[in-house]
Amino acid sequence: MSFITRFAPSPTGYLHLGHAYSAILAHDAAREAGGKFLLRIEDIDATRCRPEFETAIYEDLAWLGLRWSDPVRRQSEHFDDYAAALETLRKLGVVYRCFLTRKEIAAASLSAPHEPGEAPDGVIYRGPAQRMSGEEEESRIARGETFAWRLSIKYSQDLLGEDFARLVFVERDEGSNTERAITARPELLGDVILGRKDTPTSYHLSVVHDDALQGITCIIRGQDLRASNHIHVLLQKLLGLPTPVYMHHHLLTGPDGKRYAKRDRSLTLAALREAGVSPAEIRARIGLSV
Repeated sequence: MSFITRFAPSPTGYLHLGHAYSAILAHDAAREAGGKFLLRIEDIDATRCRPEFETAIYEDLAWLGLRWSDPVRRQSEHFDDYAAALETLRKLGVVYRCFLTRKEIAAASLSAPHEPGEAPDGVIYRGPAQRMSGEEEESRIARGETFAWRLSIKYSQDLLGEDFARLVFVERDEGSNTERAITARPELLGDVILGRKDTPTSYHLSVVHDDALQGITCIIRGQDLRASNHIHVLLQKLLGLPTPVYMHHHLLTGPDGKRYAKRDRSLTLAALREAGVSPAEIRARIGLSV
């Protein structure tokens, strides 16, 4: 089986050194394996994604000397694909409309243990105590209330039975070929959002769909996304999709010990390039060989 990996940034800001590290790792891994390196633009957030940031992604990666296989998949052009995947899950009975606001979700989650969640503050929503009646749901839809489609851990467990406890993924250590099987625990993230009233997808659904569609065999991404594996493996099982190998690299930090972020404009690749820094110096700065 050929090796295929990808770099999948969101055009919500300019790439920084942390992005460079992730992209170069994936690119070099594909080159060493004689495989493919793909670029995917994850632009489902219409309110934050901007054309100039997408243009800068291509410029920055090309300046670093990275080459990718065409075509580049832009997620905003494939909402119909994600809507179809969401419909498959709806027919399986494992998703439901959730009309609660973020504030209400946070209040309902105050008693939950502090574990990796779908939001930066670790909020986990474990689902309603019982299904909403069809009459109430239709009434709220008729009133135009906003809702999100959530994946039910409980309904998924009921559907899969013993197979739910057998969900596993293979994780490869950074810097080595050591691999180990990890038992998936989707409940750590709770009932995550898979789509909204006006947007038929979320990060979790679109990423799982596209990784399978593009034949990704190894996903190389930061430790901050490691918890997502537990939900992604469940979605792969429900949708009948393959599970790739995962490798999660450490996150780069600046002199102050804080993670690099898009808001640190002086450390964006565009700013460093304008300051005369070379691609070789970028590699050296982030601890990678030329």
